[in-house]
Amino acid sequence: MQVQPEPTPNPNAIKFTLDQPATSGGAETFKEGSDPAASPLGAAIFALGDVTNVFATANFVSVTKTDAADWGDLGPKVMEAIEAHFGGAA
Repeated sequence: MQVQPEPTPNPNAIKFTLDQPATSGGAETFKEGSDPAASPLGAAIFALGDVTNVFATANFVSVTKTDAADWGDLGPKVMEAIEAHFGGAA
């Protein structure tokens, strides 16, 4: 599995493009108070802390962080969570 981070117009959001579908169906959004069973990937990323929203659809996952968080620290953790969710890096 390959995960490619890409900037977005929002400096607090990064689009992580995957080489496979990000969801098994339609779009999934995960935010505080969401049911972890509804989006296991969203729950895993949200559990990293400093994340305010996870949106997954088609072949990408968009992650929005808090203002205080730094992508240098959080970005690699998000990539690890995505890879772990899909069974590891290829």
